[in-house]
Amino acid sequence: MSNHIAPRESESGLAALRGDCARMAPHWVAPARTAPAPVAPALINGVTVPPASARLIDAMADYGD
Repeated sequence: MSNHIAPRESESGLAALRGDCARMAPHWVAPARTAPAPVAPALINGVTVPPASARLIDAMADYGD
């Protein structure tokens, strides 16, 4: 009698899917990452910052000083 337990169908299916993906991955091309274009402050509207958040940011040396 063997102590080997057969994998559940979902586990074997997942292993097959991983294998398929590994074989296909070299054929996929990821687009080059591009940095988003800066937005002029005049074009940003409708954003409100709660006073407590503004005070917190103002107190941070990197931003408020």
